[in-house]
Amino acid sequence: MGILTDILTERRGHLGLITLNRPAALNALTTQMCREMLHALLAWREDPQVHHVAITGAGERGLCAGGDIVAIYRDILNRDGSTEEFWRIEYQLNVLIDEYPKPFVALMDGIVLGGGIGVSAHGSHRIVTETSRCGMPEVEIGFFPDVGGTHLLAQGDKAAGRLAALTGLKFQAADTIALGLADTYVPQENLAQLLTELEAAEVEEVIARYKSEPEPGMLDGQWVEAFAEPSIPGILAALNASDQSQSQIAAKALRAACPSSVRLVDQLLSSAGDDLREDLRREFRAAVNRLDDPDFAEGIRAAVIDKDRNPQWREQVGDLTSAQRTARHFAPLPGAELNFALLEQGIREKSGK
Repeated sequence: MGILTDILTERRGHLGLITLNRPAALNALTTQMCREMLHALLAWREDPQVHHVAITGAGERGLCAGGDIVAIYRDILNRDGSTEEFWRIEYQLNVLIDEYPKPFVALMDGIVLGGGIGVSAHGSHRIVTETSRCGMPEVEIGFFPDVGGTHLLAQGDKAAGRLAALTGLKFQAADTIALGLADTYVPQENLAQLLTELEAAEVEEVIARYKSEPEPGMLDGQWVEAFAEPSIPGILAALNASDQSQSQIAAKALRAACPSSVRLVDQLLSSAGDDLREDLRREFRAAVNRLDDPDFAEGIRAAVIDKDRNPQWREQVGDLTSAQRTARHFAPLPGAELNFALLEQGIREKSGK
């Protein structure tokens, strides 16, 4: 077992199991949790007895609701560097999962949002259930889908990925698979037995025994193509012209999203490519620079500090045009750009493993 109560790491037969263990906080990630995951995965990467790894969440509500945004809010006010450190470690963890040489099984049961997507959707075997509610809702709080979110959502259907990124909607199993954030549907009642069988059997044969077909989702209609329109007003006009109820849900979410976040997300999506490391470097710049944009603090305030759900977005910041405001998110971070040194150096020695 790991020494920290917020995350449990254990080897069960040939399975290395990570359990996020903050159920009261819906397993929201902290810097130390990300460090502990990094250490465990690096140790298991070299362990011939570990054939594959899996990640799950404690409690009945879900795998992970994302990062600790209250801590981010405090850092925006005090600027002690803790959020930058968190992202620096978290993003390297995302790369390690993406590049992991052994099967990485993510049980995306229940709520899986933001950073929860980062520790699951980069895996090789991503399982959703009938309770899954997955998404990247960052535009609701004046931020953007990070942890490689723009990379993931740019890989599949462009209109659907843009819909998910710009609206922050949460999706059930079929739509999460359609977005490329998951691979397989397994009924929730079978997850415990699936994990047990992974202790001795190989991943593909175990998943094949339990996979099934999910209920149809909302992303299979023609209305989704509204998000292929080049401009936000064009998207809204196309949604309003549709008679599908889902289109009105999406239009409402898009109108409520932070306008400066929407513009930033569009730029990140259009820049995303096939290289996760490069896309994360771009997201890291945008994230650190976003700490200086007033909409980020305001979004967190309205959502979780005062909980009035009535953010007052700033359409104007100083003398900047909208384009200049977006562009400054990509300004270089001299001496502080994201690198992936933690994946290359001897972390096992540091952690005593």
